[in-house]
Amino acid sequence: MMFKLVKQNNGVGKVSLVGSGPGDADLLTIKALRCIQSADIILYDRLVSEDIRALFPSTTPAFYVGKAMGNHCIPQDKLNELLIEKAQKGFSICRLKGGDPFVFGRGGEEMLALREQGIQVEVVPGVTSGIGAAAYSGIPVTHRGLSQSCTFVTAHAEKTLNIDWQALAKLNNTLVFYMGLNKLAEITTQLTQHGLAAHTPAALIENGCREEQRVFTGTLADLEAMAERNNLTSPSLIVVGQVVELAESLHWFGSLTTADSQLTQLSA
Repeated sequence: MMFKLVKQNNGVGKVSLVGSGPGDADLLTIKALRCIQSADIILYDRLVSEDIRALFPSTTPAFYVGKAMGNHCIPQDKLNELLIEKAQKGFSICRLKGGDPFVFGRGGEEMLALREQGIQVEVVPGVTSGIGAAAYSGIPVTHRGLSQSCTFVTAHAEKTLNIDWQALAKLNNTLVFYMGLNKLAEITTQLTQHGLAAHTPAALIENGCREEQRVFTGTLADLEAMAERNNLTSPSLIVVGQVVELAESLHWFGSLTTADSQLTQLSA
């Protein structure tokens, strides 16, 4: 990746690791917006929505450095080197990430690399999709009498998931899986084999907190069929737990389809 930029500054620049939230531009924090507006350079990820990119100043160079499964625009180590190089030349960099930089966002890795080089770094937290997308779907991740805690799990892995499935299945709380669409079969099989009931309420949330958001609810056993039947694509979030039962009553944004309503449509 080449930059034709010259910074008239002999000092070392600064990197802001900024969370853009799950998609709705209105969920940006004031500090996140200030970082976007004041940066010399913006480096943004794949999950930074079009609505948020529309807020980029037209005079600020913005470069896509996102990663999709099997398609990394720039390897992480090269991205770290790029951040270091531009900061050492005096640039103020807004490193813009989907969700929160420290929740499955590799923000910690980038910060460690920058701090090792003596570069000033700040973290601007964002709304993580495990909370934001669930809320936009009418699913509270905790609810009195249903769930007293919530566990976030990344389902991203090169091959198999290195997860203590037995511990997860016995938690009796809300489970939220990020990046799990391609691992649905393994997730459902492992949870049920380790003791979680197949009829446990579960939901799939596609494009959470965006105008095109779709939510499908059913049971753990329904997840694979629901995803295939409705051609779900990434980004999609998986929520498993009794709190999913509240989605129909608390639904307020986007579309909601229940397993029962789908079966009615198919039999009509």
